[in-house]
Amino acid sequence: MNRRSLLIQLLGVSLGASAAPALAQARRGAGQPSPAAVRPFPPLRGPIPLPSDGLSAAQQQQHYRRISIDDRMVVPEGYRAELVLSWGDPLGDGRVGFNNDYLAFQPLAADQALLTINFEYISGRTWCAGYSEVTGQTLPFAELQAALEQRGGAVDLAALANDDPLRPLVVAVAEAALTDQGIGVATLQRQGDGRWRHSAGRLDRRITGLSGWRQPEQRLGVSGPAAAVFRRRQRLGYNDGLADAVIGSFANCAGGQTPWGTVLSAEENFQTHVVEAVYADGSSPAPSRRPFRFDGARLEGLGNPFGLAGNKYGWMVELDPRRPEQAAVKHSWLGRFRHEAVAVRARRGEPLVVYSGCDRHGGHVYRFVSAERVADPQDPRNSRLFGRGRLEVAQLSPDGQGRWIALDAATAVNPRRPSTLAVEGEPQAVVVPHTDRSQPGSTSLASDAAVLDYCRRFATLGDLYPGSGDSQQGAILIDAHLAANAIGATPAARPEDTDLDPDTGDLLISFTAGGSDGSERADPAIFRGPAGQTSWPYGWVMRLSDTAADPDRAGGTFRWRMVATGGTPWQGGMGFSNPDNLAVDRGGNIWLVTDRSTSSAGLDIFGNNACWVLPRRGPLAGQALLFASGPMECELCGPCFDAEEATLFLAVQHPGEDHGARRGGAEEFQAFALRDRNGQPFEQLRRVPMGSNWPSGIDGRNPRPGVVMVQRLDGRRLLADAGRGG
Repeated sequence: MNRRSLLIQLLGVSLGASAAPALAQARRGAGQPSPAAVRPFPPLRGPIPLPSDGLSAAQQQQHYRRISIDDRMVVPEGYRAELVLSWGDPLGDGRVGFNNDYLAFQPLAADQALLTINFEYISGRTWCAGYSEVTGQTLPFAELQAALEQRGGAVDLAALANDDPLRPLVVAVAEAALTDQGIGVATLQRQGDGRWRHSAGRLDRRITGLSGWRQPEQRLGVSGPAAAVFRRRQRLGYNDGLADAVIGSFANCAGGQTPWGTVLSAEENFQTHVVEAVYADGSSPAPSRRPFRFDGARLEGLGNPFGLAGNKYGWMVELDPRRPEQAAVKHSWLGRFRHEAVAVRARRGEPLVVYSGCDRHGGHVYRFVSAERVADPQDPRNSRLFGRGRLEVAQLSPDGQGRWIALDAATAVNPRRPSTLAVEGEPQAVVVPHTDRSQPGSTSLASDAAVLDYCRRFATLGDLYPGSGDSQQGAILIDAHLAANAIGATPAARPEDTDLDPDTGDLLISFTAGGSDGSERADPAIFRGPAGQTSWPYGWVMRLSDTAADPDRAGGTFRWRMVATGGTPWQGGMGFSNPDNLAVDRGGNIWLVTDRSTSSAGLDIFGNNACWVLPRRGPLAGQALLFASGPMECELCGPCFDAEEATLFLAVQHPGEDHGARRGGAEEFQAFALRDRNGQPFEQLRRVPMGSNWPSGIDGRNPRPGVVMVQRLDGRRLLADAGRGG
């Protein structure tokens, strides 16, 4: 859309309406449902017309023609949103980290609970600007940036002399940045008015990206076959000298909980800081391949100064929030890839089943099946079941069927043919483990003939990953994404969250965006827009009905269907864009938060990232209701509830990431071409703040990531009026 030319036409018109729900409601049009009668809460009116907004076509044109976006947490009338924790608050022996993501709530007593929090990554601009204010310390940001520019912008610390003046600058900034990533556990106390507040307790805890670097007793452990790879003395690649011990956890994105009370934390975009590619034996190239970089806005290669081995990151980490003395463990049977989230199925008499997705264009959906069966789903000893089993990957068919393929040495090499991934007649290359098995990384196969030649050279995964026993299986798991490509797994549309529906047992999967990153892309036969578009940047939610897993027989089948589609209503979407984390309440209602890129003008029409409710039952089942909208340039993450479902916790991640602190009321005007519920076009002029001052709201003050709680003012359940299912 040509927003700027439209803006010129509209600039002379005054701005009167706001997207906030506190404004007076327009009269409902004839034939529109009564919100009070059928809605589980009074939905917000966002930046674009929605089927659920209760307005006629004429009223939509009137209401949405002029709006303003707010730099705050906006929640429905009758609700409140309050800050619980933010970056820099004291936590355990450290502080609340940066860019909080996944949240897990666990009751301890009637009015006491633990909140486990992931800290995913560093937004360079806002982290550097706010660091001194938040920590009371200074770091040599400007000096480091200037010194790196003189050396080409990047440095391998191992190549520097011990007395090189650049060395302490790099270590200081890299150590602080890794300290602000990882995992935290905070004790919460419920006040007499129902509000949850942080109350420092003995269970408060921090696991950082460098836990164990200075204090070896804080290192993390490893279960499963990858431990054998880490212990090998002879290897093709780098040896960090730590055997199967691991320093820290970072890039912690989403996660999940087990029925026995532990939390699983997903290491996602680890490739930003350590080497992702591995050799055929599972060993990692030297850290020099991922040098340290800092340009004032981006921090990369944080593992380089500390000699971190790349093959030890990209795992699912288990910790028990109630046992801070117990080391966290990386479970290698769950595979190494860009983990986003995890769903755990533990049924008496069945194997433990764990679902997860790899958040990348062309990433896969995985299923772990334990070798032993679950006796008691709440037995803390169930953690041992992660130590033995098999990892499988999904292969979907366009007819709504699918099957699981085991990542096993005996599995046949059978990559997708580029012709089957063709977009507009152009075949798409398939990325597989490197044809020269003495080299780490991958090879792109651009033609069907190249794939057939590859299959003649490597008949099974065992031919690609030599060796035997745990060492061979460990190498396959370490290189899970490329191994899955090699056996024909379906390249998916950035699979992010995986959650189990408590009513049906189905797996819900959010796919954030269909398309390509220039290297790999989602299968265009599976991930298509409402009109058959082969690239659909707005995402989907899938419902996958799985068959029971058998610990003694690999594979299995499932059925799948899309149950929610992103995009504007006039495009065939439900009004949201880029679904990310999911939560399902006891009534089966799906709570969905979005992660649309604030740097993409094509997605600006959707406004700020938000939280949506998809009712399971009732007149509005099948629609998306806008529940909350976040501050400027942020992403809402980690939706979870307290035990009574009277509180929704949300992580507000990277507010102000694009423009930093808002100063002097800075704003811009954006113009959009919209359509009302009858499909008639009209024009919108939108006032948008530039940058953020959240959570303080003070002009010029740096924004901070934080955790908020959302509650009804009357203290009842979040969807109290809806009853079970809404």
